[in-house]
Amino acid sequence: MRFIITLIILLALTAVEKSNAQQKPAYQLYKNNGEIVNYDNMITDLAESDMVFFGEYHFNPISHWLQLEVSKSLFDIKGRNLFFGAEMFESGNQLVIDEYLKGFYSESKMIPEMTQMWSNYKTDYRPLLTFAKENNLRFMATNIPRRYASMISKKGFDVLESLSAEAKELIGPDLTTYFDPTAKAYAEMASNMGGHVPPNMLNMQMAQASKDATMAHFALKNFNKGDLLLHIQGSYHSNYNQGIIWWINKIQPGLNIKSITTVSQAEWDNLSIEDKTTIADFIIVVANTMTSSQG
Repeated sequence: MRFIITLIILLALTAVEKSNAQQKPAYQLYKNNGEIVNYDNMITDLAESDMVFFGEYHFNPISHWLQLEVSKSLFDIKGRNLFFGAEMFESGNQLVIDEYLKGFYSESKMIPEMTQMWSNYKTDYRPLLTFAKENNLRFMATNIPRRYASMISKKGFDVLESLSAEAKELIGPDLTTYFDPTAKAYAEMASNMGGHVPPNMLNMQMAQASKDATMAHFALKNFNKGDLLLHIQGSYHSNYNQGIIWWINKIQPGLNIKSITTVSQAEWDNLSIEDKTTIADFIIVVANTMTSSQG
């Protein structure tokens, strides 16, 4: 009898192990205390925020699928108080986006009018813009026009003085006030280069800061009390409360800001305990073998 019971237990354990091996989860959600978190609990937490910064890997399909799912879930709670912002759209394109969202013309007319459209727009960002259009939600183009970031990278902040008033309206006005090359996000740009720091490193830091500061500016400019901003950006623009979040806390401290980031399983395994608790409020850990949406 004891033999039969033991055999049954062994067979059951074997079946469980086989089942787990066949599950192959694509991702796992963690909270910054290192514990696995339920999706619905994450949404409840995020919905209580003023701003949520969703850090993606630009060609990671899990990031993009969850961005749309999070959008739907937050809309169910916040309704038209939800609005979007995205690194992938430059501030100079706002008029075109607004007109498209209002139904003035079709997407086929909008796309040729847009500057610097990302190659993965149709697969990865179009669903978000379409969701905003279908639900009459605002969608803000928050990033600095690439041409101005390039100019800053070559000549530093001095080049801003040569721009017209109209051009300056497309750039975060707090850039020169708060820029700090010793801030973690910008200091690491230099330290990551080891002993090969280029002579224009400061300008490169300024150019990166111009993106963060401009995105922070347009996030704040379009935020009203009671709103919830869901902002989409590369994870390096929000990890460790740096980048955009750092600028918002400088310009207008006191907002309830939450962040999501994306990492691979290998990256997650190699993070220190301190990094795991500070990289973001919620972490999407994606399977190492996940495919890419990059063609």
